[in-house]
Amino acid sequence: MLGTPEGDAQTLTEVDLFISTQRIKVLNADSQETMMDNALRTISYIADIGNIVVLMARRRMPRTASQDCIETTPGAQESKKQYKMICHVFESEDAQLIAQSIGQAFSVAYQEFLRANGINPEDLSQKEYSDIINTQEMYNDDLIHFSNSENCKEPPDLATLQLELEKQKGEILGVVIVESGWGSILPTVILANMMNAGPAARSGKLSIGDQIMSINGTSLVGLPLATCQGIIKGLKNQIQVKLNIVSCPPVTTVLIKRPDLKYQLGFSVQNGIICSLMRGGIAERGGVRVGHRIIEINGQSVVATAHEKIVQALSNSVGEIHMKTMPAAMFRLLTGQETPIYI
Repeated sequence: MLGTPEGDAQTLTEVDLFISTQRIKVLNADSQETMMDNALRTISYIADIGNIVVLMARRRMPRTASQDCIETTPGAQESKKQYKMICHVFESEDAQLIAQSIGQAFSVAYQEFLRANGINPEDLSQKEYSDIINTQEMYNDDLIHFSNSENCKEPPDLATLQLELEKQKGEILGVVIVESGWGSILPTVILANMMNAGPAARSGKLSIGDQIMSINGTSLVGLPLATCQGIIKGLKNQIQVKLNIVSCPPVTTVLIKRPDLKYQLGFSVQNGIICSLMRGGIAERGGVRVGHRIIEINGQSVVATAHEKIVQALSNSVGEIHMKTMPAAMFRLLTGQETPIYI
């Protein structure tokens, strides 16, 4: 296995790899000590390139006092789970076989998922499901926005960044940022709130929902939320801030195409918040994002709708299912459920 803890010299360690429908585990070949143990559902990317296997997994970050919540019971405080992406690189003559084995584990796990939900896999063969997936276009609200050059606030001359904000030395930028959500085409942070009369609001150049690509030349793409917050806090003693952003509305549009009730949507909801997403399913192709609050289903607001009715509405929907969602943390800020902590 290639890769070592950050700051250490790069080394090559011989390992044993175990793959099941539940987990992917890596043991040191000599000591049999566990070096990696990830649930299969946390694996977000797998590829083989020659004799190299690349595997990316989500890992939950330690809790902090400033973390948000996802509701577990009606009226309870919502708890937000922060994740970071871990990239594992393996070298093997059987790289292609390893990648295929992991893919097969996902396939078998999917069959078990169907049985657990009372669906006979023979009624919905993998080929039939794959055929449905292949006939559907990938719908992603971000992709539509990024494809429109008017939304990319970046001048033709890339030597200078697009937005330049003036502020007093010692003054905070006056913003609240949240994660774009697992499933977004570009993992970065979203502007969720601005302090009245703060530098960001005074500039008149930023809007709620804007995705921040970089600050003072430092890319925020792929960084954990806490790291991005730290970068913004570090601007306090500066009098000028340069940003590269993509202008986006605060609400994300989702379009799921479900030809028949026998096809599972492939995501789960808890009190209006999307809490899990099946990789490669019709929901992922439709732009569903983990951590987002469902605002609207097929033109009907579900903001004040009970959990059971939301589940029922989704379970009984066929054809094109239109939804509007936004990051749960942003929803709480905009509806006054949470007091913004500006940075």
